[in-house]
Amino acid sequence: MDVPQYILEGKGVSIGYHKGKQAVKVGESLSFQLSKGKLNCLLGPNGVGKSTLVKTIMGHLPSMAGEIIFSGIPLHEQHPRQLAQKISVVLTDKITAGNLTVTQLVALGRTPFTNWLGKLSAEDKRIISEAMRATKIYYLKDQLISEISDGQLQKVMIARALAQDGQLIILDEPTAHLDLINRYEIMHLLRDITQQQGKSILVVTHDLEIAIETADHLWIMQCGEPLTTGTPEDLIISGKINLLTTGSGLTFDPTLGKIRPAASQDHTNIHGPDHLVQWLKLALQKSGTSLPEGSSIEASDGPPTFSVKSQGSEEKFHDILSVVSWLNQH
Repeated sequence: MDVPQYILEGKGVSIGYHKGKQAVKVGESLSFQLSKGKLNCLLGPNGVGKSTLVKTIMGHLPSMAGEIIFSGIPLHEQHPRQLAQKISVVLTDKITAGNLTVTQLVALGRTPFTNWLGKLSAEDKRIISEAMRATKIYYLKDQLISEISDGQLQKVMIARALAQDGQLIILDEPTAHLDLINRYEIMHLLRDITQQQGKSILVVTHDLEIAIETADHLWIMQCGEPLTTGTPEDLIISGKINLLTTGSGLTFDPTLGKIRPAASQDHTNIHGPDHLVQWLKLALQKSGTSLPEGSSIEASDGPPTFSVKSQGSEEKFHDILSVVSWLNQH
């Protein structure tokens, strides 16, 4: 029997839900693939149907058309208990089990495999221990959930998903409400898990910058558009990444690697080291500052120096704020 190339595949899938007797379709003709051992990020505006797609992949909602294949078998042919063993989910719901220890919460990942008494075998305990070590929280194993930080709690939830030892992990906004460092730690932890343990991971996120840095593939959902997929790099150079900014007056700047106003000036008469030019352009764009006609700026390193040449004169500055202030006065 051939080993399936993808852990998850959708072919012409239409998604939606029923409101009373009425069927509400929120997306149609969606096709996608998630390879084994890869990290995919699903992005799109609020209300576009990301949660509905995830619920359909999990088997909680039936697809309205098309077919979803999980691990080589059509999803609708698999028993919910089988899916519960193979698909782990980390949601954004508030955790209220503050009286549990970290180990006890991670152990809940073994629930689909234990008997009705919930008794853990020696193998269960080994898997739980390995999950905590893989997520670098083993030192917290005896801490109460109420005593750990939000970033630590998110790692505990990922450890619980790992303890389930399934083939696919789905996470809904795992970096929401976390500070910058924890956001990067969580996403790089997920990437390590795909590379070191061969797990397939699908992350629903609005964090484009970190998704570009860590994901193998992006899935982009936009109203009225087919699901667009590809590597972050190919979506950027093709311009398809701008599906995320449709109708917003914003655009993704492939040079800066950031979203910025679509009508902002390019400031082509600024020259020098790339990093100095990029940050100076960003400051000018934010402040709405223009260079006078015929003016130019030469930037140089060591220390940073910005030479503004205008109307036969030259002014030199050593910080960007001074450049912007001077331009706003002339």
